[in-house]
Amino acid sequence: MANIWAVPLALSNFNIVVAFLGGFISLFGLVSYLLKENYYLSEALISLLIGVAFGPHGANFIRPDAYTECATTGGIDVECAETRLGDITLNFSRLVLGVQLVLAGVQLPSKYLWRERKSLGLLLGPGMALMWLATSLLVWGFAGTPSFLHALAVGACVTPTDPVLSAVIVKGKFADHNIPKELQNLIVAESGANDGLGYPFLFFALYLIKFVGSGATSGGGGEAMELWFTYTWAYTILLSIVYGAVVGLLAKELLRWAVKRNYVDRESFLVSAISLALFVLGTCGLIGTDDVLACFIAGNAFTWDDWFRLETLDDSLQPTIDMLLNVTIFLWYGAYIPWTEFRHNTIIPLYRLVPLGIAVLLVRRLPWIFGLHRWVHQITGTHQALFVGFFGPIGVSAVFYLFITLEFIEKFMSDEEGNPRSDVKELGATVRIVVWFLVVCSVVVHGLSIPLGKIGYLAPRTISRVLTENSNGGNVYYGTAVTTMSRWFSVAKDSEGQPVNNPAVLGSVIRPNNDDSSEPARPRSTPPSDANTPRIVWQDLEPIRRVRTEGSRRGDPLP
Repeated sequence: MANIWAVPLALSNFNIVVAFLGGFISLFGLVSYLLKENYYLSEALISLLIGVAFGPHGANFIRPDAYTECATTGGIDVECAETRLGDITLNFSRLVLGVQLVLAGVQLPSKYLWRERKSLGLLLGPGMALMWLATSLLVWGFAGTPSFLHALAVGACVTPTDPVLSAVIVKGKFADHNIPKELQNLIVAESGANDGLGYPFLFFALYLIKFVGSGATSGGGGEAMELWFTYTWAYTILLSIVYGAVVGLLAKELLRWAVKRNYVDRESFLVSAISLALFVLGTCGLIGTDDVLACFIAGNAFTWDDWFRLETLDDSLQPTIDMLLNVTIFLWYGAYIPWTEFRHNTIIPLYRLVPLGIAVLLVRRLPWIFGLHRWVHQITGTHQALFVGFFGPIGVSAVFYLFITLEFIEKFMSDEEGNPRSDVKELGATVRIVVWFLVVCSVVVHGLSIPLGKIGYLAPRTISRVLTENSNGGNVYYGTAVTTMSRWFSVAKDSEGQPVNNPAVLGSVIRPNNDDSSEPARPRSTPPSDANTPRIVWQDLEPIRRVRTEGSRRGDPLP
């Protein structure tokens, strides 16, 4: 019998996870503006690192294996845990993608997919095909897969650009200052549409492996292509497009009808896009079609006439839901990623895995977007082409296709006991290791590219300016502790929006103590009245109070 006076501690997994998640989101929220708008760090990168630090490879607060209920008297049943964790991660990724893609579709202007069909056709047709083939060749060369078809399957998983990570470069102060609105819309539309269009590339490889691979027992290339055209293209892709468009348009008309009669309150109106995402995700899952693509089409059809988009333009509910899902999914990824397998595996050693990650980030997308950009009118110059070509992140969508591949191997290329066919015995492990490693590379590299790029561009100029001014009049400059880097990172613009030299300089002026006085030198907010010495401006120590002002958003110096 338990002691009734004992402290009723309940150290359950649920309590620990909920407490940790709430604490992290609260603490992150306290410095979220500083990290995202001043340091340009993505919430995905921060959440991934926190997940690693507090997961099984760190403090062990987040224990994915313990949530599977696969415990036995001898410990955790590894096979059971892997299966259930795979199901959890797949469905969690589906949920995040479904909501994100409906919101991405809602963001686009009226009839955008139809009006910009030429640009999107180039990016989603030749662009995706070239990305797929280039990535597959790299995987074949570095991972040494037994067949090029295996490399095609791995390459298909990481071909789509991730809408979750792409949102980092089309939202916030950096996007407002540096990316034209037309280009932002193109990035959103491409990342939303190509997520669902990864199916044809993936199943082209998987069907050929099943019916043409060395272990194939029946069928052949004809049956593989028959399945690819009828099931993948007709049932999975075309049906999802039609279904998403019909559901989105019907939902829009029903909502307008209810709003005209004052049947809908404001809260229900704002959450209608989220509920649409859940409905499309669930119903498409029931019939086995492409729920990811259907969600994006439904979101764009939902605001086909721009009514809902304009009504919710200043609403903060959708970005809030977006942020909560992003933080949670990357926390989970950080705890779940098989970190030890990157070093200890029989598939691809680490000294080949790292060059593969670098090569994929450089060759997968950049050369092909740069070559096609002259026919995409939203990309107006070389700099924009390089930018769009480099920022094609690999994230949640790659994880989604990873588990689709593992599920296909288990169902259609394994025996009744779950043992894979001899020719695909290592395919599952190859996909698992390579895709997870490329996701980590993309989150880290794309998450740090903007802040490091800003530092690399502006730091030499700032140092040169300080050294030049240091040689005038014997003034000594000391760096100040600043709470915001936005003024250093941001390039000031004139009234016409053209960049101008930013006169803000990090530092304060200290007069040299040349006399015999014992009084130490004191900081001054302005230098001596010397015509050759530019005015030094103290950094704004209250960035939050001033952030809403137009001058602060432009990065202008304080008066």
